Amino acid sequence: MSNQPFVPRGGIDLAALAAQREAAERSAATRATAPEGVIVEATEANFQTEVIERSMTVPVIVDFRGAWSTPGLQLSPVIEKVVAESGGRLVLASVDVDAHPRIGQAFRVQALPAVFAVIGGQPLPLPFEGPVPESQVQMLFAEVLKAAEQAGVTGRVGGVPEAAEEVAEVDDVDPLFDVAADAIDRGDWAAAIAAYDTILAASPTDEYALAARSQVRLMERTEGVDLEAALAAVAADPADVAAACLAADAAVMAGDLAAAFALLVEAVRLNSGEERGEARTHLLDLFEIVGLDNPAIGPARLALSNALF
Repeated sequence: MSNQPFVPRGGIDLAALAAQREAAERSAATRATAPEGVIVEATEANFQTEVIERSMTVPVIVDFRGAWSTPGLQLSPVIEKVVAESGGRLVLASVDVDAHPRIGQAFRVQALPAVFAVIGGQPLPLPFEGPVPESQVQMLFAEVLKAAEQAGVTGRVGGVPEAAEEVAEVDDVDPLFDVAADAIDRGDWAAAIAAYDTILAASPTDEYALAARSQVRLMERTEGVDLEAALAAVAADPADVAAACLAADAAVMAGDLAAAFALLVEAVRLNSGEERGEARTHLLDLFEIVGLDNPAIGPARLALSNALF
């Protein structure tokens, strides 16, 4: 299934223009408050200094962008936000692949989004294939920081007071988060969920633990699921709520949020009673997982309202 919207020949892709505007607004808001030097524009002229040399002291996230890539435009503001909130332990280098194609060629970029971590001059591809929830970006970047620490790359930028930040980390971070992260690395979803359950038993309103647990549950539900087969099951019976929920989960993991939400809205429209409620609840859960500020949610909420009433 293609994630690209249909555009009439000679027409204007209004969805892409809206995504560009939304991304620009979110990016501007983040950059206005980010510590100095944490988010930079990398070019062919400054790449050696801003990325390679900088990565010897601080891990650098390299985000390749293109105005034509709607999934990339949706992902980039989330990456910016997580990096800006890292306490100067991460740097984000944004690369316009159209303006600086040789950088993309050096990293063998073939499609967007394309994101790498550079640690000690060595690039590490990160598994972003489309928009993902902020909680998933946080978990992945936590692994980047672990890898950087093992490589001795533990510096900071942006004038963040290191001692104060370290004290805050010691006081605030539950070691069970590391237990959960290690379980995720092993693909042990049950162990990760159990760790988050324990955290939430003590701190029921911990937003990160709530979001991370929901994300891991999504990974557990979709393990081994073939998206095309799941979609075929829904096509055979669009009113099958269980099939719609599974296909929607798989579509979210593939980055096709619009398709995921549309499947559940249709299931709501075609059903009544408990089955309608199940489809609606699952859709609302997916809204929480992808982040309530995701631009795909607005149209889906409107479609849900129309399906209900």
